[in-house]
Amino acid sequence: MLENLRDIIENPDVIVNTLPFLWRGIQLTLIVTFVGVFFGFIIGSLVGLMRLTKNKLVYGIATVYIEVVRGTPILVQALFLYFAVSDFFGVNFTALQAGIIAIAINAGAYIAEIVRGGVESIDKGQTEAGRSMGMTATQTMRYIVWPQALRRMIPPLGNQFIVSLKDTSIFAVISLGEMTYLIRQYVGTTGDPFMPYVMLCLGYLIITIPCMVLLRQYERRLDV
Repeated sequence: MLENLRDIIENPDVIVNTLPFLWRGIQLTLIVTFVGVFFGFIIGSLVGLMRLTKNKLVYGIATVYIEVVRGTPILVQALFLYFAVSDFFGVNFTALQAGIIAIAINAGAYIAEIVRGGVESIDKGQTEAGRSMGMTATQTMRYIVWPQALRRMIPPLGNQFIVSLKDTSIFAVISLGEMTYLIRQYVGTTGDPFMPYVMLCLGYLIITIPCMVLLRQYERRLDV
């Protein structure tokens, strides 16, 4: 062990050689996460509002979607999209497209529950006040309830972003060139696993730690 550490200190080339792979992987990881979570928020907002309706059919569709997605691993969802859906429907998804869709569908189910909980946390008196002012149900939701609920959703939405970002590492199985896949390729070429995987861990920490710090600061502001 000490000899390996001495080799790394005396020959830092492995760190320098790993950086280009890590940088390319970080870029693609962020693209998949941001785009996937963006569409996941749209899906989650719609499904979350569907869970608040009194229409049993709409409520049932939303519930089935949430339970199916949350009850299956994202790895299975990615494999299903990339191989099964592509084969059955004759649609040739690229690894990037399959990764973004998997993140959007998976995050959407969890965001739906965040949206539902956020809206339900707003006092019903707010809705009654809006209706007493002559607003429709849609206007009350848009101008009174939703802005307040959105503020309360931001911390759990931030946590979901971090979870989705880490989930992208799973997409190495469909050859998506994010951080984990590229570092695995580098290790397979060089046969030196220790330092590249240390760099991989640091790559994720460089992204997630600032996000967690910002979320804590925002939560403190909400508490005040």
